Amino acid sequence: MSEKKMSSSRKHHLKSLMLQIAKGLLEEEERDREVQRTRYMAENCPPLSMPRSMQELQELCREIHRKVDTIDEERYDLEMKVSKSNKEIDDLKIKVQDLMGKFKKPVLKKVRMSADAMLKALLGSKHTVNLDLRANLKQVKKEVKEEDKELRDVGDWRKNIEDKAGMDGRKKMFEAEA
Repeated sequence: MSEKKMSSSRKHHLKSLMLQIAKGLLEEEERDREVQRTRYMAENCPPLSMPRSMQELQELCREIHRKVDTIDEERYDLEMKVSKSNKEIDDLKIKVQDLMGKFKKPVLKKVRMSADAMLKALLGSKHTVNLDLRANLKQVKKEVKEEDKELRDVGDWRKNIEDKAGMDGRKKMFEAEA
């Protein structure tokens, strides 16, 4: 064995150390998030002072309304950037697949559908005429060859063999040819 196995106590000790480090990192991240949140709230949301008159109250409402409008505009811009980048990502994925030449075809569900139903699905409500596709096919008359008639008229093959068996049968066969 080229690799040495670790003892179970060593594994458990290393695992507990990793968990302690991860727990410390998570707690530190949580503290950082809380500090950033309080800083953001202090910058963007000043403490609310209740106005005493109707004029001050209306002015406060207008100011809040302006802030809401600017935030909505920023949100809309960010959503558009995200959707545009998602489209670019999808296009790039398609280009990569085309360049690799290995395009996996999706498995399509087999659907039994008549010709009328298919036309109705494609054309919508415009298609109301029932098409009989067999009526459009050419009619071909079958020519019966004389050889086929003879083969059909022969009947049971065992009887035919019994008739030709022996010298009498061979004599009949030669006489028929001559």
